[in-house]
Amino acid sequence: MTPPSAEDDVGGRLIDHLVELRTRLLRAVAGLVLLFVALLPFANRLYALLAQPLLEKLPKGGQLIAIDVASPFFAPLKLAFFVALVVAMPWLLYQLWAFVAPGLYKRERKLALPLLASALLLFYVGCAFAYFIVLPAVFTFLNKVTPAGVAMMTDINAYLDFVLVIFLAFGASFELP
Repeated sequence: MTPPSAEDDVGGRLIDHLVELRTRLLRAVAGLVLLFVALLPFANRLYALLAQPLLEKLPKGGQLIAIDVASPFFAPLKLAFFVALVVAMPWLLYQLWAFVAPGLYKRERKLALPLLASALLLFYVGCAFAYFIVLPAVFTFLNKVTPAGVAMMTDINAYLDFVLVIFLAFGASFELP
């Protein structure tokens, strides 16, 4: 028997890394899908909770509208997916960390772990700031500048897209120095 060559060893390690990457990706996706499926029954409640800052600022009788035929179905579904993504982010980051960490030096691991945790926490704080402070202020302003004779009725998809962009912008801005 001949001993394995260096080329075989490198190829074997590469395959091992690819298998590990596939395993981590499957675990991450499985966790996300599991959370998404668990949130599906609450999709309409989640949307009602998200719409609350706007509905409180609309004039009496104001409401959200659905322009597209399938909007009442897809908007809450889309929101449930994004909530699942945000809630599953610690699990997703853990899977990434578990794949990358063995290749880091000990001092790099000590430095990176607090940075990941603080970035995640700051993102969540930014989203909470946007929901509780920014959105009510924005909707108060928009309600006051609406011209006379114009009924402010927002499409549920347009509202969801607007709010998700605000959450992303404030979540990311809270992570910056």
